[in-house]
Amino acid sequence: MDIKDILAKCDHTLLGQAATWADIKAICDDGMKYQTASVCIPQSFVKQAKEYVGDKLAICTVIGFPNGYATTAAKCFMASDTVDNGADEVDMVINIGWAKEGKWDEITAEIAAIKAACKGKLLKVIIETCLLTDEEKIALCKCVSDSGADYIKTSTGFSTAGATFADVELFKKHVAPHVKIKAAGGISSIEDAEKFIALGADRLGTSRIVKIAKAMEAGKTAQNDGSY
Repeated sequence: MDIKDILAKCDHTLLGQAATWADIKAICDDGMKYQTASVCIPQSFVKQAKEYVGDKLAICTVIGFPNGYATTAAKCFMASDTVDNGADEVDMVINIGWAKEGKWDEITAEIAAIKAACKGKLLKVIIETCLLTDEEKIALCKCVSDSGADYIKTSTGFSTAGATFADVELFKKHVAPHVKIKAAGGISSIEDAEKFIALGADRLGTSRIVKIAKAMEAGKTAQNDGSY
Protein backbone atom coordinates (compact mmCIF):
# COMPACT_ATOMS: atom_id res chain seq x y z
CA MET A 1 0.00 0.00 0.00
CA ASP A 2 1.39 3.39 -0.96
CA ILE A 3 2.27 5.51 2.05
CA LYS A 4 0.29 8.41 0.53
CA ASP A 5 -2.87 6.27 0.74
CA ILE A 6 -2.12 5.51 4.40
CA LEU A 7 -1.46 9.17 5.19
CA ALA A 8 -4.82 10.06 3.64
CA LYS A 9 -6.46 7.98 6.38
CA CYS A 10 -4.43 9.44 9.26
CA ASP A 11 -5.66 11.91 11.85
CA HIS A 12 -2.20 13.37 12.52
CA THR A 13 -2.36 13.75 16.29
CA LEU A 14 -0.87 15.94 19.01
CA LEU A 15 -2.75 15.88 22.31
CA GLY A 16 0.08 16.24 24.83
CA GLN A 17 -0.70 18.44 27.81
CA ALA A 18 2.34 20.67 27.23
CA ALA A 19 1.66 21.36 23.55
CA THR A 20 2.31 24.94 22.46
CA TRP A 21 1.10 26.86 19.41
CA ALA A 22 4.50 26.28 17.79
CA ASP A 23 3.95 22.53 18.19
CA ILE A 24 0.41 22.72 16.81
CA LYS A 25 1.50 24.88 13.89
CA ALA A 26 4.16 22.27 13.02
CA ILE A 27 1.54 19.51 13.13
CA CYS A 28 -0.69 21.56 10.82
CA ASP A 29 2.21 22.14 8.42
CA ASP A 30 2.84 18.39 8.38
CA GLY A 31 -0.85 17.67 7.81
CA MET A 32 -0.98 20.01 4.82
CA LYS A 33 2.31 18.79 3.36
CA TYR A 34 1.52 15.08 3.68
CA GLN A 35 -2.23 15.47 2.98
CA THR A 36 -3.46 13.69 6.09
CA ALA A 37 -7.19 13.23 6.69
CA SER A 38 -7.01 15.77 9.53
CA VAL A 39 -4.95 16.99 12.43
CA CYS A 40 -6.29 16.07 15.88
CA ILE A 41 -5.42 18.77 18.41
CA PRO A 42 -6.60 20.18 21.77
CA GLN A 43 -9.75 22.31 21.79
CA SER A 44 -7.97 25.47 22.88
CA PHE A 45 -6.02 25.58 19.60
CA VAL A 46 -8.92 24.87 17.22
CA LYS A 47 -9.79 28.47 16.32
CA GLN A 48 -6.16 29.48 15.74
CA ALA A 49 -5.43 26.32 13.77
CA LYS A 50 -8.50 26.71 11.54
CA GLU A 51 -7.58 30.31 10.79
CA TYR A 52 -4.07 29.11 9.93
CA VAL A 53 -5.00 26.22 7.60
CA GLY A 54 -8.26 27.51 6.14
CA ASP A 55 -9.76 24.92 3.82
CA LYS A 56 -6.47 23.13 3.20
CA LEU A 57 -6.87 20.70 6.11
CA ALA A 58 -9.62 19.33 8.36
CA ILE A 59 -9.32 20.19 12.05
CA CYS A 60 -10.29 17.48 14.54
CA THR A 61 -10.44 17.86 18.32
CA VAL A 62 -11.38 15.86 21.40
CA ILE A 63 -14.05 16.42 24.06
CA GLY A 64 -14.67 14.76 27.40
CA PHE A 65 -11.08 13.65 26.98
CA PRO A 66 -9.48 11.41 28.09
CA ASN A 67 -11.66 10.09 30.93
CA GLY A 68 -15.17 10.57 29.56
CA TYR A 69 -16.92 11.38 32.81
CA ALA A 70 -17.91 15.00 32.16
CA THR A 71 -21.67 15.50 32.20
CA THR A 72 -23.63 15.22 28.98
CA ALA A 73 -24.42 18.95 29.15
CA ALA A 74 -20.72 19.77 29.48
CA LYS A 75 -19.79 17.53 26.57
CA CYS A 76 -22.53 19.07 24.42
CA PHE A 77 -21.25 22.56 25.20
CA MET A 78 -17.71 21.52 24.33
CA ALA A 79 -18.88 20.03 21.03
CA SER A 80 -20.93 23.09 20.07
CA ASP A 81 -18.21 25.51 21.13
CA THR A 82 -15.44 23.75 19.26
CA VAL A 83 -17.54 23.49 16.08
CA ASP A 84 -18.26 27.22 16.35
CA ASN A 85 -14.50 27.74 16.58
CA GLY A 86 -13.96 25.87 13.32
CA ALA A 87 -13.62 22.17 14.13
CA ASP A 88 -14.57 19.88 11.26
CA GLU A 89 -14.51 16.69 13.35
CA VAL A 90 -15.07 15.89 17.03
CA ASP A 91 -13.80 12.82 18.90
CA MET A 92 -15.71 12.24 22.16
CA VAL A 93 -15.13 9.79 25.02
CA ILE A 94 -18.06 7.81 26.40
CA ASN A 95 -18.83 7.53 30.11
CA ILE A 96 -16.99 4.27 30.70
CA GLY A 97 -18.51 3.86 34.16
CA TRP A 98 -21.93 3.77 32.51
CA ALA A 99 -20.69 0.97 30.26
CA LYS A 100 -19.56 -0.98 33.31
CA GLU A 101 -23.06 -0.51 34.76
CA GLY A 102 -24.79 -1.55 31.54
CA LYS A 103 -26.44 1.85 31.02
CA TRP A 104 -26.67 1.38 27.26
CA ASP A 105 -29.73 3.61 26.75
CA GLU A 106 -28.04 6.46 28.61
CA ILE A 107 -24.86 6.08 26.56
CA THR A 108 -26.82 6.05 23.30
CA ALA A 109 -28.78 9.14 24.33
CA GLU A 110 -25.61 11.00 25.30
CA ILE A 111 -23.91 10.24 21.99
CA ALA A 112 -27.03 11.33 20.10
CA ALA A 113 -27.14 14.61 22.03
CA ILE A 114 -23.48 15.30 21.30
CA LYS A 115 -24.00 14.44 17.63
CA ALA A 116 -26.76 17.07 17.50
CA ALA A 117 -24.43 19.57 19.17
CA CYS A 118 -21.87 18.94 16.41
CA LYS A 119 -24.21 20.71 13.93
CA GLY A 120 -23.56 18.35 11.05
CA LYS A 121 -19.83 17.86 11.64
CA LEU A 122 -18.31 14.39 12.00
CA LEU A 123 -18.53 12.70 15.40
CA LYS A 124 -16.20 9.86 16.40
CA VAL A 125 -16.98 7.93 19.60
CA ILE A 126 -14.04 6.68 21.69
CA ILE A 127 -15.00 3.67 23.81
CA GLU A 128 -11.54 2.92 25.33
CA THR A 129 -11.42 -0.76 24.43
CA CYS A 130 -8.56 -1.63 26.81
CA LEU A 131 -10.92 -1.10 29.77
CA LEU A 132 -13.80 -3.20 28.39
CA THR A 133 -14.83 -6.82 27.98
CA ASP A 134 -15.75 -8.11 24.52
CA GLU A 135 -19.41 -8.20 25.60
CA GLU A 136 -19.23 -4.52 26.57
CA LYS A 137 -17.54 -3.64 23.27
CA ILE A 138 -20.30 -5.41 21.32
CA ALA A 139 -23.00 -3.58 23.28
CA LEU A 140 -21.25 -0.27 22.58
CA CYS A 141 -21.11 -1.06 18.87
CA LYS A 142 -24.92 -1.07 19.02
CA CYS A 143 -25.01 2.16 21.03
CA VAL A 144 -22.83 3.95 18.49
CA SER A 145 -24.78 2.45 15.57
CA ASP A 146 -28.11 3.60 17.04
CA SER A 147 -26.90 7.07 18.05
CA GLY A 148 -26.29 8.62 14.63
CA ALA A 149 -22.54 9.00 15.21
CA ASP A 150 -20.21 8.64 12.24
CA TYR A 151 -17.34 6.60 13.69
CA ILE A 152 -16.47 4.26 16.53
CA LYS A 153 -12.92 4.71 17.82
CA THR A 154 -10.83 2.30 19.85
CA SER A 155 -8.80 4.39 22.24
CA THR A 156 -7.70 7.73 23.65
CA GLY A 157 -4.03 6.77 23.67
CA PHE A 158 -3.97 7.86 27.32
CA SER A 159 -5.07 4.63 29.05
CA THR A 160 -3.48 1.22 29.54
CA ALA A 161 -3.31 0.23 25.85
CA GLY A 162 -4.19 1.39 22.35
CA ALA A 163 -5.76 -0.14 19.27
CA THR A 164 -5.57 -3.89 18.64
CA PHE A 165 -6.27 -5.86 15.48
CA ALA A 166 -8.81 -7.97 17.39
CA ASP A 167 -10.83 -4.91 18.40
CA VAL A 168 -11.02 -3.59 14.85
CA GLU A 169 -12.17 -7.04 13.68
CA LEU A 170 -14.82 -7.09 16.41
CA PHE A 171 -16.03 -3.59 15.47
CA LYS A 172 -16.32 -4.58 11.81
CA LYS A 173 -18.56 -7.51 12.73
CA HIS A 174 -20.86 -5.59 15.06
CA VAL A 175 -21.28 -1.97 13.93
CA ALA A 176 -23.97 -0.95 11.46
CA PRO A 177 -22.84 -0.46 7.84
CA HIS A 178 -22.99 3.34 8.12
CA VAL A 179 -20.54 3.45 11.06
CA LYS A 180 -16.87 3.78 10.18
CA ILE A 181 -13.95 2.68 12.34
CA LYS A 182 -10.99 4.62 13.74
CA ALA A 183 -8.04 2.80 15.28
CA ALA A 184 -5.90 4.93 17.58
CA GLY A 185 -3.01 4.55 19.98
CA GLY A 186 0.12 2.50 19.45
CA ILE A 187 0.14 2.37 15.64
CA SER A 188 3.88 2.31 15.20
CA SER A 189 4.67 1.03 11.70
CA ILE A 190 3.54 1.01 8.09
CA GLU A 191 2.81 -2.71 8.48
CA ASP A 192 0.52 -2.06 11.46
CA ALA A 193 -1.27 0.70 9.57
CA GLU A 194 -1.79 -1.52 6.52
CA LYS A 195 -3.21 -4.33 8.64
CA PHE A 196 -5.60 -2.03 10.52
CA ILE A 197 -6.86 -0.70 7.18
CA ALA A 198 -7.20 -4.20 5.74
CA LEU A 199 -9.27 -5.23 8.78
CA GLY A 200 -11.69 -2.35 8.26
CA ALA A 201 -10.27 0.82 9.81
CA ASP A 202 -11.16 3.94 7.81
CA ARG A 203 -9.08 6.27 9.99
CA LEU A 204 -5.90 5.93 12.02
CA GLY A 205 -5.15 8.15 14.98
CA THR A 206 -1.38 8.48 15.04
CA SER A 207 1.56 10.84 14.65
CA ARG A 208 4.05 8.14 13.77
CA ILE A 209 3.12 7.61 10.12
CA VAL A 210 4.07 11.20 9.28
CA LYS A 211 7.33 10.70 11.18
CA ILE A 212 7.98 7.57 9.11
CA ALA A 213 7.22 9.50 5.89
CA LYS A 214 9.69 12.20 6.92
CA ALA A 215 12.34 9.60 7.71
CA MET A 216 11.78 7.91 4.35
CA GLU A 217 12.31 11.25 2.63
CA ALA A 218 15.53 11.72 4.56
CA GLY A 219 16.65 8.14 3.95
CA LYS A 220 16.55 7.29 7.64
CA THR A 221 14.71 4.85 9.90
CA ALA A 222 12.06 6.51 12.07
CA GLN A 223 12.73 6.27 15.79
CA ASN A 224 9.96 4.90 18.04
CA ASP A 225 9.78 7.73 20.58
CA GLY A 226 6.66 6.54 22.39
CA SER A 227 4.37 9.14 20.83
CA TYR A 228 0.67 8.64 20.10
